[in-house]
Amino acid sequence: MREKKPLPAVNAVYRKASAAFTIATVALLSPLSLNNAHAFKIFGMSFFEGDEEKNDVIDPVDYSLTLTEGSNDEDLKEVLENNSRLFQDKDEPVSGDLGLAIKARDDRDRLLATLYEQARYGGTVAVTVNGQDIDTLPPDPSFPDGAPVPVEVTVTPGPVFTLRDVLLKGDAIGHRPDDYLKIGEPARSTDIIKAGEKVVEDLKEEGRPLARLTERSATADHASEVVDVVLAADGGPVAPVGAVTVTGTKTVDPAFVAMYSRLNGGDPYSPENLRKASERLRQLGVFSSITIKEASQLAPDGTIPMTIEVSEGKHRYFGAGAQFSTTDGFGVQGYWGHRNLFGQAESLRIEGSVNRIGETTDVGSLDYSAGLLFSKPGAFGPASAFNVSLKAQLLDPDAYKATIFTGAAGASFELSETDTVSFGGELSWADVEDAFGVNDYLTAAIPIEYIRDTRDNKLNPTEGYRAALNVKPSYEINGQTFFSSIEGSASTYLGLGEEDRVVLAGKLSAGVLAGGDGLDAIPANRRFYLGGGGTVRGYAYQEISPRNADDDILGGRSYVNGTVEARIGVTEKIGIVPFLDAGTVSAKTAPDFSDIRAGAGIGVRYATPFGPIRLDVAVPLNAYPGGTKYGIYAGIGQSF
Repeated sequence: MREKKPLPAVNAVYRKASAAFTIATVALLSPLSLNNAHAFKIFGMSFFEGDEEKNDVIDPVDYSLTLTEGSNDEDLKEVLENNSRLFQDKDEPVSGDLGLAIKARDDRDRLLATLYEQARYGGTVAVTVNGQDIDTLPPDPSFPDGAPVPVEVTVTPGPVFTLRDVLLKGDAIGHRPDDYLKIGEPARSTDIIKAGEKVVEDLKEEGRPLARLTERSATADHASEVVDVVLAADGGPVAPVGAVTVTGTKTVDPAFVAMYSRLNGGDPYSPENLRKASERLRQLGVFSSITIKEASQLAPDGTIPMTIEVSEGKHRYFGAGAQFSTTDGFGVQGYWGHRNLFGQAESLRIEGSVNRIGETTDVGSLDYSAGLLFSKPGAFGPASAFNVSLKAQLLDPDAYKATIFTGAAGASFELSETDTVSFGGELSWADVEDAFGVNDYLTAAIPIEYIRDTRDNKLNPTEGYRAALNVKPSYEINGQTFFSSIEGSASTYLGLGEEDRVVLAGKLSAGVLAGGDGLDAIPANRRFYLGGGGTVRGYAYQEISPRNADDDILGGRSYVNGTVEARIGVTEKIGIVPFLDAGTVSAKTAPDFSDIRAGAGIGVRYATPFGPIRLDVAVPLNAYPGGTKYGIYAGIGQSF
């Protein structure tokens, strides 16, 4: 057997970009040898996989499989094939004749369990290997060499059994049986198992941490093709949360972990609170695993002790990425970060980017940015965070050319599971060249934001809504000008059909700039523009704007932007999305809708565990003379 050598590690990280698909590699790649294959995976697919990456099989035995399903139910046959190891591995050898016999016996048990999951309790599964029933095979079978061993699996599924009676006993009495199982529905074994788990879950939600299932039985009446189910449970005493212990920390302060979890002694016990605590700690980014366990018995004071078991992940990280869109050219980014700077999950991130490469050959006309971002979670209690940022930008879009330095500090507070408010202070200096000439602006602002988010999934929502309101009172010190921006947005989602294979999504946003003697008194980067992957697709970034007699882009005082999408699942992984975007930007504080621009197109989505990969193609329905004719946009996550 040839000795295997370790391969260089290759890691891929994907991050969301506003209008482009970004791939960031966080490990330096060793030079690739032409003589050795170096395999890696992206989205679960293997690339450059050589034979040395496959496991060697000792004493390989090939087999041929015939799987017969007697009811001619194609859906059932597909389920059986998906659960059959013999079928899934039919092109791979097994290890030895005994290995084939063991795999065949295991497959029979798997297929019987699959029939029960489909509520078919009268079904049978017969398996023969080399023409011999597996129950009559010797302890150490021997099959002829020279040809694949024939394996035949015959499934006789039998009828679908339905639920006739559901009886709750013990402390489960008082709950509604049809909250767990519905009479007349198929008696699937998985549904019965889940019903028992839900009985215990509901008792625990009553504050009973020691609740347990004492009986879960299903009796099949083969003559009537029905199933009777009994679920019994012992709720145990009601007990509040007791002492909370943290284990597994190395550099993270365990007292901070306990505080940030919000599992407070004396609070009512609730499994939902445990799940929220686990998710809250996971979002800190400093732990690779989190498990919250309650004790098996109450403490002498009648409380239930808790243990938070954590395993710390790597705190330092770095990466680089690239992006492209037809309207904005190439962009590259780099960043370095630390997730646990002082021991309480404080995060520091240094980042930089260069954009619009290829759109212009003048290096001085590219967009550059650099930033330093610091965040301290739990700064003013477990539901808060303190944030500081310093940013520098050299920007040269079509509307203006600007050098901008911005410093900001603020705090955010979770008011509830869905509601967040944040506020702070900001000071920005900008040197701007635009249609009004060259001007310097020194602007102090107080940004205030409120967000309500009820979406079921942040990257790929199928229901719920997100609403945001941002108010930013500002004072431009050089020109002694007060002005304020007010922006609001709302997006909503409606899933249709089985498993939400079609999702209707819509978003409406609007903003106004109040105050200031004229547009020239307001920094160009604070005025409103539309166009690009995040607003009206089909148009270039900031292309939609009021213009002067020379067709120079000015920016506006108000805007309205709307988008509708139909997200249609074609397969489990692939979807198509027809969409329509429209928007208007006005020179006046009140939108006048005199110049509405719209773009339409279609997109493709590919589902991944971290959100769908998005590729959209759009055309402007009423393009500007000499303006953009089409746009291609890519990213991770839905467009909104």
